[in-house]
Amino acid sequence: MRIRATITLTTALLAALAACSSSSDDKADTPHSSPTTAAGTPATAPAAPDAVDLERVADTYVNLYFAGVGDGAYAFLSKRCRAKADPAAYAATVGQAAKDYGPDHPATDVHATVSGHMGRVSYKVKGLPKFDQQGQPWTVEGGAWKYDAC
Repeated sequence: MRIRATITLTTALLAALAACSSSSDDKADTPHSSPTTAAGTPATAPAAPDAVDLERVADTYVNLYFAGVGDGAYAFLSKRCRAKADPAAYAATVGQAAKDYGPDHPATDVHATVSGHMGRVSYKVKGLPKFDQQGQPWTVEGGAWKYDAC
C-alpha cells in the first residue's frame, strides 16, 4: 500500500512540476494580481534542494526500485548515469529486483548530508541489509536531486 501511495505522490508531484513549468504568452497589458516588489529588488530564487529533500527523494527512489517501477526509478538517475544505463536494461534490472525481493523494502534510517549541489545519503533497506547504503552519491540537476552512483 505504501508503494502505491508513493507512486501516486510521485506522479502528482511530476504533474505539478510540469504545470508549474509551462510558459504563458500573456502581454504586459493584462493586469497582474501578484504583489509588487520594490524597484530594483530581484525576485527571490527558489531554494536549492536540501538534506531533507534528498532524504525524501532517496526514500522514493528505493520504493520505486523495489516495486519494480523501472521508468519511475530511471527518472531519478543523473544525466551521467542515464548515459551509462539503457532504459530497457535498467527497467529489466528493477523488474528483476521486484521479483526477487518484493516491494516491501522501504528505506529506513535515512540520513543525508549536502554540500552545494552534491549530496550523500546513508540508509538501510528494510529486510535486505546487503542493499544498505553508506554515502551514496546524489547530485542536483535542474533543481532536483538525482541518483549519481553509477
